[in-house]
Amino acid sequence: MDDPDIIRHISELSDEERRLEEAHVGQGLSEEEQARLSRIEVTLDQLWDLLRQRRALRDAGRSPTDATERPGDIVEGYLQ
Repeated sequence: MDDPDIIRHISELSDEERRLEEAHVGQGLSEEEQARLSRIEVTLDQLWDLLRQRRALRDAGRSPTDATERPGDIVEGYLQ
């Protein structure tokens, strides 16, 4: 996956996340919707991490293809 593909996937997931949240303003999400929202959030974190890795590698004169997608439990543990 190259940078434009990653950015496109981030955009698609962000749109889905927004639709889920907006569709239930003032209401709670169903268990299924909450699970989907959680999966989207983890995947978004993974994609942003991958994109940052690729950019850092490129800036360091290395190949962005050396970047690897990290597991969800790793990227969810990062401090902001």
